[in-house]
Amino acid sequence: MSFTVAIAGRPNVGKSTLFNRLLEQRKAIVDDESGVTRDRQYGVADWNGKTFNVIDTGGFVSGSEDVFEREIAKQVLVAVQEANAIIFMVDAHTGMTSLDDSMADVLRRSTKPVFLTVNKVDNNERLLEASEFYSLGFEKVFFIAAASGSGTGELLDDIAALIEEDSSGELEEIAALPKFAIIGQPNVGKSSLLNSLVGEERTIVSDIAGTTRDTIHTRYNLFQKEFVLIDTAGIRRKTKVHEDLEFYSVIRAIKALDEADVCLLLLDAEKGIAAQDLNIFSLAVRKGKGVVVLVNKWDLITDKETNSAREYEKKLKERLAPFTDVPILFISAKEKTRIFKAIEMALQVYDNRHRRVPTSELNDTMLKAVEKYHAPVVRGHSIKIKYVTQLPTAVPSFAFFTNFPDDIKMPYKNYLENQLREKFDFTGVPVRIFFRKK
Repeated sequence: MSFTVAIAGRPNVGKSTLFNRLLEQRKAIVDDESGVTRDRQYGVADWNGKTFNVIDTGGFVSGSEDVFEREIAKQVLVAVQEANAIIFMVDAHTGMTSLDDSMADVLRRSTKPVFLTVNKVDNNERLLEASEFYSLGFEKVFFIAAASGSGTGELLDDIAALIEEDSSGELEEIAALPKFAIIGQPNVGKSSLLNSLVGEERTIVSDIAGTTRDTIHTRYNLFQKEFVLIDTAGIRRKTKVHEDLEFYSVIRAIKALDEADVCLLLLDAEKGIAAQDLNIFSLAVRKGKGVVVLVNKWDLITDKETNSAREYEKKLKERLAPFTDVPILFISAKEKTRIFKAIEMALQVYDNRHRRVPTSELNDTMLKAVEKYHAPVVRGHSIKIKYVTQLPTAVPSFAFFTNFPDDIKMPYKNYLENQLREKFDFTGVPVRIFFRKK
């Protein structure tokens, strides 16, 4: 799906509203606060059987002192480089501004097709006022109302006309790729990790907590393997979620967890693991996702003893218990230390999560383990396990057939799980065990 359209324009002209309309879903965060869309937002639109990518850029602000506005301006330029066509949005309600002018200058220099789109044209009077935008000198001008969708059809027809053939085959391709979500608290370095991996400034990185408010998907190729990285907004503690935006971000992060196969849980080496991290961890485990724990900013730990990493890991596993069969890696996103090892690990965990053990092999191994250590006798009954099978589920799940399924206690269940892990390598993956009446 190579055809990409970027929606650009100054803040608050309705880019996100149009983006959502094109995608027919609330994907960008829409809010009346100026400059709320801080990052490029990607989505896929479908019109007349043609599929294309849409990028919603942050508000373009030129020559501003504000760090975000400068960063956003950079983002817009990158989006324009990435796109095949640009929807340049202006607002009939405010009329033409100097910002629109400076943006038009940038876009006129681009060789890409530009569709000048005048938003908020919802009556005839506005239509008359909107004609002043012809003076910007773009060949294609569209008058629309993004909120109601009026006029968007003609715009989409013209965009679709640029797309040569239906390239929607890639959608299924992407659906089949491993998906890794980078999760963790604000400011642990999620965006830095993504940028170090992708090798370009894909997301705005700054020390202001909660910079990344939405999830961002990046398709990626490494070690001859393709996968999708999902960068999530920092998941914050509930008390902090006072503005609606943060609320959206938490929901979005949880959705990213849903979409992912493996979660890369990023921790700050100096701060260690907090209650919120444990919540994220147990949520991922409950949802049956693979997990790799990455301790970031390890380069900033100065008093490293000979075995401080080992000590650190031991303490970490105590906090993560009972699920401790998790790869833990010490990295530095900034220095790019061991970040590719992190991806190797994630790919390994992905494979573990999809492991199918042949029934004969499973029974050979597990029935021996049962012989070696029998389930405790309950009320004078000896518990017999006769047969094991792996269930056809997304998360590795096993059914043990026994005469008294309800009498098997947790310690024995844990023993069986440990045996499964030891013999078949399910590192980083939750394993589910069920007892059934034979």
